[in-house]
Amino acid sequence: MSKKELVRYQVLSGVLEGHLALRDAASSLGISARHARRLLRRLRLRGPQGLVHGNRGRAPSNRTPPELREQVLAFVEDRYKGFNDTHLTEILAEREGLSIGRETLRSILRTAGHRPKRKRRPKKHHRRRERSASKGLMVLWDGSPHRWLGEEQDPITLMAAIDDADGELVAAFFTPQETSEAYLRLLRTVLMRRGIPVSIYQDRHSALRRNDDSWSLEEQLAGRRRPTQVGQALEDLAIQPIFALSPQAKGRVERLFGVLQDRLLAEMHLDGISTLEAANRYLEELWIRRYNRRFRKDPRSPHLSYRSRQGVDLHQILAFRYQATVLNDNTVRLGGLTIDIPPGPRGRSYAKARVHVRQHLDGSWTVYYQEHTIAQAPASPLAEPMRYLKHTTGEKRTRAAREELFVYLSNPQPPGTLSLGS
Repeated sequence: MSKKELVRYQVLSGVLEGHLALRDAASSLGISARHARRLLRRLRLRGPQGLVHGNRGRAPSNRTPPELREQVLAFVEDRYKGFNDTHLTEILAEREGLSIGRETLRSILRTAGHRPKRKRRPKKHHRRRERSASKGLMVLWDGSPHRWLGEEQDPITLMAAIDDADGELVAAFFTPQETSEAYLRLLRTVLMRRGIPVSIYQDRHSALRRNDDSWSLEEQLAGRRRPTQVGQALEDLAIQPIFALSPQAKGRVERLFGVLQDRLLAEMHLDGISTLEAANRYLEELWIRRYNRRFRKDPRSPHLSYRSRQGVDLHQILAFRYQATVLNDNTVRLGGLTIDIPPGPRGRSYAKARVHVRQHLDGSWTVYYQEHTIAQAPASPLAEPMRYLKHTTGEKRTRAAREELFVYLSNPQPPGTLSLGS
């Protein structure tokens, strides 16, 4: 079973045991109630194997022929640039005698990296969303920049995560900015204190969701874009990310910050808290428990939907990830950082090998080749990676430009920090 199917098995088992309502399970899994009933029926009849899709490994009978895909892409790149999907469908049928459905055409174009001509988003009606039935079905998190230490000091950001079922403040801390590192640390705190939630409700911050329109060559070939650093960690943990389309959609965590700006700010001023370190101690030692005693509610179901983190390597998953090529001198160079690769078994060289490099939250580095650790390096300062999209074209395109380039938000960089990454 895949991670997704294991999550479905855990949630639907709660329905069979009478701890969860079917509609709550369907909502947390991101599927319709009808599909949830279908899966529940399969689980009763066939056990966990019933959740494995019967068509796995089979080629679909209505699969679009590769020749047709290549023909459509050739037309789009050669003659029919700038057409919207519906118009292109009509033109291909009229002028080229090529009959193809609009949705099939749209799938071909999106997979190849051709974006829609115009983005349209209709207005949506907002209504109150019921709380999740049990703890762990959904966690909401966000960051709130504010002058938390007083009007005379620069703004800092409060990172916070609450459980949707009872409004419990699971984790909170102050940090200079809302970054990928901050979200990974917040995720680690949630995992250590409660376990692995089924889903996380979040906004479209660039640390959580790819907001650019760029597709690398590897992404075009794969038919999907790589997630952000935080998104990759959620994917590895089989946590479903749910993106809010408006501030109203994540109203509970927004109201949390309203309460904190009202109460916490006043109490920190009263108690003379004026530094980031003191503010974090104040939160951890006193205020989180105080908030939960006052505002936490009883969930509808006593069932816990958090999964155990036992056997999960959080040190490896919660890290910044980069790809690199080992140079002829058996080193990996990422900006100002050089990592020496020792000889492998029987003195083998790793020159020219593609490796995965990870910087962990403690700042240390590990180099992986085919899931095996081949090198480690001491800690260096963490910095926020940002995609650099201005690739050169034509004859001036160099090997460095063909690779994905990245820069850091911080400038200048401390010695030994990374200037290229993912």
